[in-house]
Amino acid sequence: MSVRRRRAMSEINVVPYIDVMLVLLIIFMVAAPLINPGQIDLPQVGAKLDPAVAPLEVRVRADGELAVVDRSRGTDEYRVGPAQLLEVVRRAQREREGQAVVIAGDRNVRYEEVLKVMDILQRGQVKRVGLLARPAP
Repeated sequence: MSVRRRRAMSEINVVPYIDVMLVLLIIFMVAAPLINPGQIDLPQVGAKLDPAVAPLEVRVRADGELAVVDRSRGTDEYRVGPAQLLEVVRRAQREREGQAVVIAGDRNVRYEEVLKVMDILQRGQVKRVGLLARPAP
């Protein structure tokens, strides 16, 4: 008498899975064009927003002199001393709300001179101060 042993089946039948995936694919292909994409209903504003204000430019020359250029009034450069700098910046910020200040240091100026200007503006609690640099070619 021979005893026949049963072996475990080690194959998986994937045909039912493929059928299910094809049915789901057809359902999604039919339903996708019917879905309405989300649309945003934006509110309307009665008045225009103020245009951006050109920044006030504080130039630090190679010899340490300071000059201020107000682009909203033109391209004229006004030389100022460290004592008058804070007064000029505050006056410009009182006239135009949101007036930014940028510091443009000459390439050959000592870094300490630029830091002195930043310190003057910081002690005067001037908001929105940045550094101006030329983009690399």
